[in-house]
Amino acid sequence: MAKVAYYPGCALEGSGGPYDKSTRVLVKELGLEMENLEDYNCCGAMEVKNIHPMLQTYMSARNLAIASKLQGCDTVMAPCNGCYRNLKQTEYECATSEETMKTVQDLANKSGDPVYEGDVRTLHALEWFMEELGPEGIKQRVKKSLNGLKIANYYGCMYTRPRQIFPEKDQGPGSESSYAPHFMDDLLSAAGAVAVDFPLKTACCGGAHTLSDSDTSTQLVLNILQAAEDAGAEVIATECPTCHSGLEMHQVRAEVEFGIKTNVKVIYFTQLLGLAMGLSPRKVGIPDNVSDSMDLLAAKGIA
Repeated sequence: MAKVAYYPGCALEGSGGPYDKSTRVLVKELGLEMENLEDYNCCGAMEVKNIHPMLQTYMSARNLAIASKLQGCDTVMAPCNGCYRNLKQTEYECATSEETMKTVQDLANKSGDPVYEGDVRTLHALEWFMEELGPEGIKQRVKKSLNGLKIANYYGCMYTRPRQIFPEKDQGPGSESSYAPHFMDDLLSAAGAVAVDFPLKTACCGGAHTLSDSDTSTQLVLNILQAAEDAGAEVIATECPTCHSGLEMHQVRAEVEFGIKTNVKVIYFTQLLGLAMGLSPRKVGIPDNVSDSMDLLAAKGIA
């Protein structure tokens, strides 16, 4: 097993609390090991690059260096798509540009931070579970099947883009696809769910525009919600706190502001896997979601 440093980022300590809670209890239930990344900072999110792209690169490099130099970890596990994307972008830029690596290291030396040397990798939570257990490992640990729950697996736009920073994807059988991602489909199907044919797996949810242009964000989310329902989904499974919050909030806003109601529920994939492992809804944070899925889960015999 890789020695993994868990990087929750800013969102999982705030609006993505149920994702953090379910990730931690699921990891323990699965018998995996991770340790908290100490003294971490924001990855730069979507805003810092507007001040200076190199600042965002350095902020992410500092997190990677802490994991490697101070904690002896060779892997950083990031459940948030934005954090995952920024850490991977930093890996790519430092590996392909001597100037970028030198600037990052100079900044670290000046600030007294550990120096990033490219000796640690980043995995998304989905990738980590696939690497350590895979569908067969999940299937062997299922205590309470998801009972054919029809799920639209939604990956969001940052899990696979830009493609050049994810060289491990699209490497044939066993690897993730940046064109048609399937790791979440594979894991949840192994837990007893049915993955519907969902065409908007990697469509943008409009998260970056939520405050500046709420109507556009609401319409982008409605596209996703309605496409999931048209595909027969009862649940949209998510693997990003920003996407998850956006789907929940704009589902409510679409009904309140525009009179458009959708009934599909929004649940983190870690919550669904936790339920399949026999954990209670409360333990995985189901009641903490805005999207109320308890009646559906009870009707399906899952909770």
